[in-house]
Amino acid sequence: MIKVSLHGAEFFARHGYYPEEQILGNRFVVDIDAEFTPDDALHQDQLNNTINYEHLYLIAQQEMQVARQLLETVAQSIMDQLLAQFVYLEKLSVRVKKLNPPLGGVVAASSVTIIYQKPV
Repeated sequence: MIKVSLHGAEFFARHGYYPEEQILGNRFVVDIDAEFTPDDALHQDQLNNTINYEHLYLIAQQEMQVARQLLETVAQSIMDQLLAQFVYLEKLSVRVKKLNPPLGGVVAASSVTIIYQKPV
C-alpha cells in the first residue's frame, strides 16, 4: 500500500459558525493522507500510476473557497471530491485546522479529522 500525503496546505477562508467569522475570515490548514494499493506499473515512473498530490491541493483549494459553518462540512466536502476522483482509494484522511480560533483565549488551532476506510 502507498500513502500520498499533503501536509500543511494553508488557505484563507470564511468558514465559521458565527457571522463575524464569515465576514473576517481566518487561516486554515488542510492535511490529506490518501492510501491505495498500486498495480505493478509504478516501476514505469509515470504520474498517472499514482495520486498526483497537486490534484489533492487543487481539490482542497476549490472546496476551501465555499464558505461553510462547520469544519466537519468542509472536511467532508474535500473527502467527497477526492473519493469521486480517485475511486481506487482504500483509506483517506482529511484534517482541517482553523488557526487561532476565536475562543476568548490563546488556542493555536482547532481541527476536525474525517477518516474513510473502504469496506472489505
